[in-house]
Amino acid sequence: MLRWKQLTQSLFFKFSASFILVGLVPLSLLSYYAVQSFTSHVERYTTNNLRQMVLYMSYNVNSALTKYDDISKLMYTGRYDGYVEGSDENQTRKVNELEQINSVPIESFLKTILYSDPFIRNVYFVRSSDMKLYYQLRTNAVLIPEALPLKDWLSIMKERPRNIAYFAAHDETYLARSDKQVVTIGRNLIDISLPLEKEPHVVGTLFFDVSTDMFNQFFSEMKLNGKDELYVLDGQGRVYFGHRNNAGKTVTAVSDPPDGQMLALSEPIPALQGRIVTRLSKEELYRQLATTRTAVYIAIVICAVVLIAMGVWFSRRLAAPIRQVIQKMVTVESGNLDTHVEVRSQDEIGRLGHGFNRMVERLQAFIDEAYVAEIKQKQTELNALKSQIRPHYLYNTLEVIRMNAVHSDVPEVGDMILSLSNQLKYVIDYGEEWVPLQQELDHLRDYFYIIEVRFENRYELRTHIADDVRLSWSVPKLFLQPLVENAVQHGLRPQGKGTVGISICKQEDRLAIVIVDDGVGMEKEEVERITARLAEEGAPSGHVGMKNVQERIRSLCGPEFGLSVTSRPHIGTSVTIELPIKEVHDDDSGSARGR
Repeated sequence: MLRWKQLTQSLFFKFSASFILVGLVPLSLLSYYAVQSFTSHVERYTTNNLRQMVLYMSYNVNSALTKYDDISKLMYTGRYDGYVEGSDENQTRKVNELEQINSVPIESFLKTILYSDPFIRNVYFVRSSDMKLYYQLRTNAVLIPEALPLKDWLSIMKERPRNIAYFAAHDETYLARSDKQVVTIGRNLIDISLPLEKEPHVVGTLFFDVSTDMFNQFFSEMKLNGKDELYVLDGQGRVYFGHRNNAGKTVTAVSDPPDGQMLALSEPIPALQGRIVTRLSKEELYRQLATTRTAVYIAIVICAVVLIAMGVWFSRRLAAPIRQVIQKMVTVESGNLDTHVEVRSQDEIGRLGHGFNRMVERLQAFIDEAYVAEIKQKQTELNALKSQIRPHYLYNTLEVIRMNAVHSDVPEVGDMILSLSNQLKYVIDYGEEWVPLQQELDHLRDYFYIIEVRFENRYELRTHIADDVRLSWSVPKLFLQPLVENAVQHGLRPQGKGTVGISICKQEDRLAIVIVDDGVGMEKEEVERITARLAEEGAPSGHVGMKNVQERIRSLCGPEFGLSVTSRPHIGTSVTIELPIKEVHDDDSGSARGR
């Protein structure tokens, strides 16, 4: 448990975990979003296409049935809603005595009907007076008259004598050696030359068989699978035609089943007063989509495993030699100088090991040659040396991490670590209150580079230095960064992007530095409150960064110097800093060169 706690506190563990998360989390989220979006788009596109196909099929079927309705009306010479208006021809006499329909022999009329459409296979006419059967067949098959279901057909025709009738798909059992399936269409021939009566005078009935290939030509584009269903239903919900030879059955449920495994689509067929219904298996319909989705998920898992393995390998390879140096340092700290670091490379870590070995060797030689009194004195110096080793060790470690990031083709991470290292050197270097303006600007640029990377370059830093300003002039250390950070946090982040500008110029005997942002700005009342707090003495209660900078400037330069704030809502905020013009002292510049 203790070892795991130490491991989680390690810089290399944190770096590796961050490396893995930065790669794994966006990869997972982006892949999941892409798969879901792709799946949703494909499902919507497929459903819309299928709905258009069903609509197109219903239109074609309705047009075909309407055409057959028109063909059945050829028994009438004039039409008014399908019937003769004002005709004085006696159809009863023509059919019963002359065996004619519209002055054409019945056999010839049936042949005309037979060849009026390529899908019409057989045509029949039953004379009502003596039930005499006339027929014409497209093939050479033999008709078995007694097998014709004329009694059932005529019974249905009697219920609605003035309307066309559509009989569900059935086998041609009344033709010898026929394996075809047909639908039958029937219409009564009414003698309308007689006085109008409640029950029309039916002279005969026309029937003709239409091959179900007429439907198949429309339905073949659906490419139905084993679990799919397709029906043409009449007004009572009975199957008029189905792709599984289930004509005559009743279909009532058209909506999606409760389990959601089927996609149900329906469109009306006005000519039949019914509708076309399809039930498609979603499993079969989206099988290829499921395969693609599975492949993407497998690829995500493989990438995640590779990413984790690379992170672990990178962490161990980077951490192992540094842990060895740390262990040796602990040994030296305990007083045992008989230790040595094994150097296996000539990179930064190798140079760190060489330096450590030379340090131990020199310490050992010094101890062997010095007197006991001198040893005690040097022990104090060694303790001081240890306190200096730690920040330099941190700098060297950060440099090692940066070089490995550059070597791993991650230059942006290397640049961020370099900027962080520069900032740590600048901050940790104690003993300086005044630094050259150039150093302060370099530190600010290092800080702002991390801000730019962190927020994906939504913020920009611009600097303008007047020609009469010398970069060697002294300024208080770390006075710009808190103000720029304040501009980013409170001015730019609420609006998501923007620019921080720094303008430096000379005004008489003073150095004027203006920090401007084009952020959200502040109301007049807020500016007044900030000005009042800056003028107060004592610990700040708000705007700590600005208050600290104000107090430092006044403490170092005097009460006549400091900063002032102006702002306008939705335009931005400006902070003006006035400092005395001061050159770097020799000892200050020397310390700067020492870094």
